[in-house]
Amino acid sequence: MPDAQTTAHIIDGKAFAAGLRARVAAEVARFRDYHQGRPGLAVVLVGEDPASQVYVRNKGKQTVEAGMESFEHKLPADTTQEQLLTLIAGLNHNDAVNGILVQLPLPGHIDAEAVIDAIDPAKDVDGFHVVNTGKLTIGADDALVPCTPLGCLMMLKDHLGDLTGARALVLGRSNIVGKPMASLLLREHCTVTIAHSRTRDLAAECARADILVAAVGRERMVKGDWIKPGATVIDVGINRIPAPEKGEGKTRLVGDVDFDAAVKVAGAITPVPGGVGPMTIACLLRNTLVAACQQHGYAKPDL
Repeated sequence: MPDAQTTAHIIDGKAFAAGLRARVAAEVARFRDYHQGRPGLAVVLVGEDPASQVYVRNKGKQTVEAGMESFEHKLPADTTQEQLLTLIAGLNHNDAVNGILVQLPLPGHIDAEAVIDAIDPAKDVDGFHVVNTGKLTIGADDALVPCTPLGCLMMLKDHLGDLTGARALVLGRSNIVGKPMASLLLREHCTVTIAHSRTRDLAAECARADILVAAVGRERMVKGDWIKPGATVIDVGINRIPAPEKGEGKTRLVGDVDFDAAVKVAGAITPVPGGVGPMTIACLLRNTLVAACQQHGYAKPDL
């Protein structure tokens, strides 16, 4: 247990993601030898949001590096919902495409829920389709799981081993992270609490947790004295704040946890950046490979 002179173990998400990508690439090579084809990932980007463009470019680069086929569809911001749904229908029926990801957020005139529902659940590598969320909730083995919470779970199991009986608190209730994270932890036999910004005495709830996953989207909301000494803290937050020390107009990224304070209390913690973030694309590649194997009736690789 850390004391005043000890800092927490830093969980290196960048290194862990690199290892996962390498394992995926090795399994992709085996898939190609057996199937004489490559798993294919189609990424759809609507509009010209700079952050989304960078993210999509990185996805394409890492997809190719893993030995997969990358299909990018960049559409103008005024693309209609009907046009987007027509594209998705074509991708659903394209045998070369095993995974489909529509980059969010979408322009305001497009109903994101309708778009997600239009994706074939077997190709829904984001894990957002209601079929996959339902399968995850009931513990079905063939569910495609949202990438960010899956990456969090992988790092937790790598650091802690068996999670059985651990008291876990998920701070955040989004469909993308909070709710699926809770389902994954339940599947690992944790005792799970979901908290949020309106939870009464939130600090006390956090202080009971052996595992704390912060995904509430508020910069440095979780204070050091909220954390149980020795707890494992996974910080999902990515918040950009001014950084005048770097120069006028400069910014830097911080998480939902006050890292400088938490690192003196926690047993282990993910940094921001360099923690959860790199795992998202690595898990996307993992999901694409798993989807390809399931579509062809192959055993799911152990990744």
